[in-house]
Amino acid sequence: MIHSDRLKETFLSLVKIGSVSKKEGAFSRMLQGLLKNLGAFTRIDDAGKTTGSDTGNLIAKFSGNRNVPPLLLSAHMDTVQPGEDIHPVYEDGVFKSDGRTILGADDKSAIAILLESIRVIQENGLPCGPLELVFTVCEEDALAGSKRLDLDHISAKYGFVLDATDTEGIVTRAPAANRLTFDVFGKEAHAGAAPEKGINAIHLACRAIASLEIGRVDRETTCNIGVIQGGFATNIVPNRVTVIGEARSHDEAKLKRVTETIVGAFKESVEHYAGPASGNGLPRLESRVERSFSRTYIPQDHPVVLLARNAAETMGRKMVCKSSGGGSDANIFFEKGIATGVLGTGMRDIHTVLEWVRLDDMVRMSELLVKILTLHADTTFGS
Repeated sequence: MIHSDRLKETFLSLVKIGSVSKKEGAFSRMLQGLLKNLGAFTRIDDAGKTTGSDTGNLIAKFSGNRNVPPLLLSAHMDTVQPGEDIHPVYEDGVFKSDGRTILGADDKSAIAILLESIRVIQENGLPCGPLELVFTVCEEDALAGSKRLDLDHISAKYGFVLDATDTEGIVTRAPAANRLTFDVFGKEAHAGAAPEKGINAIHLACRAIASLEIGRVDRETTCNIGVIQGGFATNIVPNRVTVIGEARSHDEAKLKRVTETIVGAFKESVEHYAGPASGNGLPRLESRVERSFSRTYIPQDHPVVLLARNAAETMGRKMVCKSSGGGSDANIFFEKGIATGVLGTGMRDIHTVLEWVRLDDMVRMSELLVKILTLHADTTFGS
């Protein structure tokens, strides 16, 4: 029932149109045209004004042919760099790039699957309830697009995001995350002639970082220092450095403790500095803790999980509930009251120039999604 050749050509055409974060406009216009041709009502929200993107989130609605609650389906339009001038290669059933760029399977494999599934539904007159499709901008930029999604245009209370690898798994648990930013202020001086007159901000930051347990804290919790920016030259004692990190956990109490530990390490390093140049408010620390996203926890007996599992079982397949260490738009939807499981498309080695995906995996997910939609349409699911 799935047209694999059509799915292949759709995917190839999608990845050739660059859509790195904040530059999704051309891709969005093309996708909007495809959706309109399939009979969707479409709109662009105002997320571009606050995300810095050249377009907003694309919302598409299909009325369906069954009177059941609407289902949310979502994927993100943006990609990471290097994601411009992509030349996809298809060989032996596998898509990859020519090695100079990413492929863009994250997340255009999902968009191709969504388009193919809707085409199959329509061509075969299959039962389908109302669908609300959301294609977000700036997902790769701290989920900025979904955070600014205008929910006045969304009525669905459950659904699926296609943004994972495993085609036989549904992500029902994902962590909450905090973003931590530290500005350490020291005092500049000549590094060779008078280093004792300076306060090395980078050194203070490094002392704090060295005291931390970085990486895997426990099975539910991680933390990372990912960005350090500071200094001007090797012969100048650096008077400022910015350090950006994160903490994640499936447990809010653990997240709070890890966050407080990291903040405390920077305070300890700065406040207990006793060098000869200290004084007049230096060294000084400014710290900010911001919630990146809240955790997702969908019980295994939730209707959206049962829908995916039942669809898989009717096809003789598995559907396993999975826990992820990453965040996705599903975290934001869940926070906004929309229970959203994450399904996989088969994409692998994402965010690298080695990214690849098998056509067979995309076909399998398209088949599963068609089954999900027809089962949803033939029940009073979620009412």
